[in-house]
Amino acid sequence: MTGPSVTVPIFAKRQGKGGRKDVRVGVAPEPLPAGRVPRVARLMALAIRCEERLAAGDLASRKDLARLGQVTTARVSQILNLLNLAPDLQEALLNLPRVETGRDPVKLADLQPIACTMDWREQRRKWENLPTYRESRVR
Repeated sequence: MTGPSVTVPIFAKRQGKGGRKDVRVGVAPEPLPAGRVPRVARLMALAIRCEERLAAGDLASRKDLARLGQVTTARVSQILNLLNLAPDLQEALLNLPRVETGRDPVKLADLQPIACTMDWREQRRKWENLPTYRESRVR
C-alpha cells in the first residue's frame, strides 16, 4: 500500500570546475545577468560605504581606511573624490550598463577632473562631453 506523496522541487549546483554537486531543496536561483559591473560603479559604491564607516566612527581617518584596504592614502583619496560628484552623476555611475566584452567605457582617471570641479553644472557639462560616456550611451 502506498501512502500520500509529497513533491519538493530540488536543484543541483556544481561547486567549481569538476567539483562535487550540491543538491538543495527549493527552486533554482535566477542566473546572473551577462557581463560584469563596471569598475567605476564598484568604486562609487565603495566610496559611499567608506563615507558611512567614517561618519559612523568605525574608522577614525582615511589613514585607517587605507590600512584596512591595504592601499595608499592617495588611492583612498582618489576613490573618495567620487563623493564630490553631483548626486545625479553618482547615480549614473552606479547605474552604468554591465560590460559584456572589452574594456570599461568610463575610467576613474576620466572622472578625477570632473570630481575636482565644485560647480555641479560644470560637472554635468564635462560628464556629457566625456567621449567614452557618449559612446557607451549609444550602444
